[in-house]
Amino acid sequence: MLTSRRILVTLNARSFRSFSTAEKRVVVVDGVRLPFTKSGTVYKDVIAYDMMRDVFKGLINKTAIDPKIIDYVVAGTVIQEVGTSNIAREAALGAGIPKHVPAHTVTQACISSSQAICSGAEKILSGHADIVLAGGVETFSDVPIRFSKPIRERLINAPKAMKKGPLEALKLLRGLKLSDFVPVAPAIQNFHTREIMGSSSDRLATRFGVTRQEMDQYTIEAHQKAYRAHVDGKYKGEILPYKGSTEENGVNPDSTLEKISTLKPAFVKPHGTHTAANSSFLTDGAAATLIMSEDKALELGYKPKSVLKDWLFVGVDPFETLLLGPAYGIQQILAKNKIKLSDIDYFEIHEAFAGQVLANLNALAEPKHCKELFGIDQAVGRSISEHGVQQIAERGR
Repeated sequence: MLTSRRILVTLNARSFRSFSTAEKRVVVVDGVRLPFTKSGTVYKDVIAYDMMRDVFKGLINKTAIDPKIIDYVVAGTVIQEVGTSNIAREAALGAGIPKHVPAHTVTQACISSSQAICSGAEKILSGHADIVLAGGVETFSDVPIRFSKPIRERLINAPKAMKKGPLEALKLLRGLKLSDFVPVAPAIQNFHTREIMGSSSDRLATRFGVTRQEMDQYTIEAHQKAYRAHVDGKYKGEILPYKGSTEENGVNPDSTLEKISTLKPAFVKPHGTHTAANSSFLTDGAAATLIMSEDKALELGYKPKSVLKDWLFVGVDPFETLLLGPAYGIQQILAKNKIKLSDIDYFEIHEAFAGQVLANLNALAEPKHCKELFGIDQAVGRSISEHGVQQIAERGR
């Protein structure tokens, strides 16, 4: 995604294109997020709905916008709870947005909230909206854990069996093995390749000559950048206090190369290069951004932080280049806008692994031009679907 402040964010998904025109421009008014924290800690007692509702409320309060004039709400998420499957709608209602305001939820793996922003921008460009609230949320502290398939089949048939009596219901237990009673956690591997992303990133790093030392050095720098960003107040006004705190408990400024170089490979053993340190930890978080047509923003007295100039999505081979989408996307969007790689001041690459980012920079062949601001994912955490919203809001500042 290309903004007017020459910060490039690339999105990795299916092919699609759209862009602001000379006649109508989409602007970012403001954005907020909850602190990104390690799963199982700060947000262990709440659900995704609570987090999404809170950032919607926080953004409404920060911008002082009248909820009645919001035209549309869209949010991204990956791990869905059936009861709040359209979490954008539920959170909007919970945040006090009027019932007549429509909302929908998108899911597109790790860039779900990026797609949410783009979907909102497209509604603005098409004339179907002037004011869109876009968000994203993810929590690994409360994931839907299923019964095994044999148990699910019997539970579905249980009401019918119960009508015939208890003995008929007991017959449903026939044929079950002890292992059938083991809960089934959500799969984190690719459906087609059956490979987890850490293994994919390990292969990608090897292919593009990224060393373990380079990954570890990148990780140390990311934690230091994130720590300095907090200390220097770079996140002031962006992070909503949760229970009075804006602390992000994954940031570790005391990490050293000596410490993390001793860690064993986490995915490809025993010779892999990705470890628990140079890979993002499981994270909980939520973010929201208010976007408008430029004319509407100025009419309401807002000073836009940035303009969404262009965006595109690319599809890649999940078997060979699963995490190389940023390199393909950067090349395409720059060519489309007649911009050179060296013209971009900063890049924000949605990352899960240090090796992934460095491999993409090597693939672009000009890594010296590719600078990141705050090292967000490696240190603060990568909470899958809400990160795109956070990127746009933060880089707009």
